[in-house]
Amino acid sequence: MSDLLSASRRSFLATVAAAGASAATETPSLPTITLGKHEVTRLIAGYNPIGGYSHSVPKLSALMKNWFTPERTLEYIQSCERNGINTWQASIDKKCFDALRTAWDKGSKMKWICLMRDVDAAQWKEIIDLKPIAVVHHGESTDRLFNNGEEGDIRDFLKKAHDHGVLAGVSSHRPMNIAKIEDSNWEQDFYMTCFHEIRRDQEKVKEGLGDMPIDELYLQGDPARMTAVVRKVSKPCLGFKILAAGRACNNRASLEKAFAFAFQNIKKTDGVIVGMFPIITDEIAEDAAIARKFA
Repeated sequence: MSDLLSASRRSFLATVAAAGASAATETPSLPTITLGKHEVTRLIAGYNPIGGYSHSVPKLSALMKNWFTPERTLEYIQSCERNGINTWQASIDKKCFDALRTAWDKGSKMKWICLMRDVDAAQWKEIIDLKPIAVVHHGESTDRLFNNGEEGDIRDFLKKAHDHGVLAGVSSHRPMNIAKIEDSNWEQDFYMTCFHEIRRDQEKVKEGLGDMPIDELYLQGDPARMTAVVRKVSKPCLGFKILAAGRACNNRASLEKAFAFAFQNIKKTDGVIVGMFPIITDEIAEDAAIARKFA
């Protein structure tokens, strides 16, 4: 009898230990929103560091692109998922495509959104075969087409996306373009809204400053101007460059301030996209924790 009791006790303790270990490693949850039929986390992983788009100096861009080897790109997906992020916004990039396929082969459930310009039929097929939940018209193309009076091309892109059976989004760096699309009642399902208007009318910049900046111009009032429009439009918005491409996260306090502003000034149906570069600190874990705090 004592041997039986001892065995039962060992079995019970093993069960408790296993349950404790499972609880300790359980993926922390993040608040979610819906895009169409899809439930996505309010913090979505971004792509720019992986592609080498620092929106800063060329050497930093090169460092980012070189650091994100295929192996580290795969780890990026897996780390995001471990920290509760279930969606990744990526661009047309073989390194990303290969990482997604490998992650899914290993059991990942990561969803992805493709940010893209219009492409030929073969590339459309390649993208759709990778089963994105949505495709989004690239913001720089959006703004250029509006400048040239060719915004009908954007509407054609949205129709093409729906013809391929995926959600269709539009990205822009300019609040006025988001407002115009909303008023036009196109077929867009959601927007990507940049918190900083990095592609300004150069003549207006020169008129205001009396000179021209060397590179992109980030203004403190930009986030408020974009979020004012975000709150008015009916469709979900995914805010990006909420950290001003790294300029608004010099320390923990400034990082939290930027996240807090974003979530307090967008709709409850909106989310944010943040590109993370975990070369010095675990930015993925840090950003996910801050998002849980403010989202």
